[in-house]
This record gives sequence, structure tokens and C-alpha cells, in this order.
Amino acid sequence: MKILRGLLITLLLLMLSGAFAVWWLNEQFRLPHRLSGQAEVQIPRGATLNGVARLLEEKNVVAHAGLFELYARLYGLADKIKAGEYAFGGEISIAEAAQILAKGSVIVREITIPEGLTLAQIKKILNDNPYLSGDITLDLKEGDVLPETYHFSRGESRNALLSKAQRAMQAELAKAFAERDADSPLKSEKELLILASIVEKETGLAAERGKVASVFVNRLNRHMKLQTDPTVIYALTKGEKTLGRPLYRRDLKVDSPYNTYLYEGLPPAPICSPGVDAIRAAAKPEKTQFLYFVADGVSGGHRFAKNLAQHNQNVSLYRRQLRKH
Repeated sequence: MKILRGLLITLLLLMLSGAFAVWWLNEQFRLPHRLSGQAEVQIPRGATLNGVARLLEEKNVVAHAGLFELYARLYGLADKIKAGEYAFGGEISIAEAAQILAKGSVIVREITIPEGLTLAQIKKILNDNPYLSGDITLDLKEGDVLPETYHFSRGESRNALLSKAQRAMQAELAKAFAERDADSPLKSEKELLILASIVEKETGLAAERGKVASVFVNRLNRHMKLQTDPTVIYALTKGEKTLGRPLYRRDLKVDSPYNTYLYEGLPPAPICSPGVDAIRAAAKPEKTQFLYFVADGVSGGHRFAKNLAQHNQNVSLYRRQLRKH
């Protein structure tokens, strides 16, 4: 009986010590650990659990790499930790850190492609971003990508982001073309894109886009030359740089299909990537009789005219305004 009682007591002590160990471990797993500031951790692809644990300890996200590794193994997270860039701050426990990595709650970054940039300028923005990866190898053409703010995770390829922007442009063009005015002279999505790119370059004022688009649509319907300066600038620069100077009279004689002072109709391709508003304005411009416009020299906007006499008056006003400054 004494031996049996001793065995029972020993078994009870072992159970109590085991229960205590489990309790202690759970307390350690859930014990908040205060970070001194924001910690950003990049978990590389193919990293081992031990490597992840040591990296978290080095970044002071967890106090003990061994406890993190033990938690991940005990709770079946060892093979679920996802590569990527993570941000930790304030107080965090081992359990919380492990769950964040297992869920793949990576830092979401963003990049903005402004309206009116050429493809060369867009590529430079992406190439200058240190959080994107890889070379740009897609066969893109001018106007192929939609200006917008795009979200991505660190390490995403530049090709992947541009593909996303290309699909967005295709979707927006298809929608706008399907909803274009019934009497629109634009016969294809490409023509819509070309006109929208000109509208985008001609005005930065959202309230004017419909009027500017109406001028070019009215000219197309009357078989008048578009005579728009941004197309001439594109003919001179090929979209690879800024002109860096005013247009001269001799520039208006450059022999290029983009020179809308020499050639009737739309140029052969877009001159930039237009935004959504410019695309929609080109598809459904305001209904006007305007055939001309010139900068007002005051607001950054333009004065519009129905005939050449009114336009010449507006040009005189513009020149007068310039002389004041």
C-alpha cells in the first residue's frame, strides 16, 4: 500500500508539474513584449522556422527566438509562415507575432502613376521605387497603362504591377467606348484613347475636360485639323523627355504624323496615359459649338470660341494678360 501511495503521489506531482509547465508556457506565449519603436521585418522566401525566429529576435519583435519556434511548432504554424514584409509596433506577444506571419498580414505599399505621363516617365517611376523588383520586360505601348494609385507588397515585380495597370486601362476603355455618344466620330477604343490623351495634355482642370474634348470632336466632324500643341511636342520628344522650352513656329512644320498642324485627324497613337476623367470626357464630351480655345493667362484655364474672330479676340486677351506679368 505504501508503494502504491508513493506512486500515486509521484504521478500527481508529475501531473501538477506538467500542468504548471503548460500554464507557464502559455503565459510566456501571450506575454506582451514592448517594442522600442516600429520594427519592419522582411521574411525571405524559403526561410526556415529557426531563421525566422532568430530574425524576429534580432529585430526585437520577440524576446526569445526559442519560445517563438516552440509556439509555432506546438500550434502547427511552422509551415504556414509566409514570406513578405511585416511591420510590428507597440506591444506584441509571441502568439500574436506568429499569427500575423501565418496570416500573411504584410505591409501594403502604394505607388501613384499620375495622369498625363508618357510611358518612359511611368517606367522611371517604377524603376525608382526600391520596394518593387525585376526589370520591365513587358511589350507596352504609349497609353497602355491607366494612371491610378496601385497597392503592392514589397518584392512584387514591376511587370506584375504594370500588367495590373494595363488591365485597368483595358477595362476603362472598354466601358467608356461602349457608353460613348451615339454620334461620336471615334470608331475604336484606340481612337478614344488617342483623343483622351490629347485632352489630358491640353488641360489640367477637371471642369474643362468636357469642353476641350468637344472642340476636338467638333473639328473631327468638320474635317478640320486638330492643331494641338501637345502632339507637336510629342513629335519632337517621342515622349522620352520634356521639351524644356516653348514651341517655336518652325516646330509646327516638323514632318511627323503626330503633327496635327500638318496632318488632318488623330495622330497614329496616344501621346500619354490619360486618366479616367479624360477618357470619359473624350467618350461623352459636352455638347458645344466651340472650335477653338486658348489659355486665359489667369486661372490656368482656357477661353473657348465658336469661330475664328472670337478666337482671335481671346488670343489678344491672352497676350495682354501676359504683358501684365
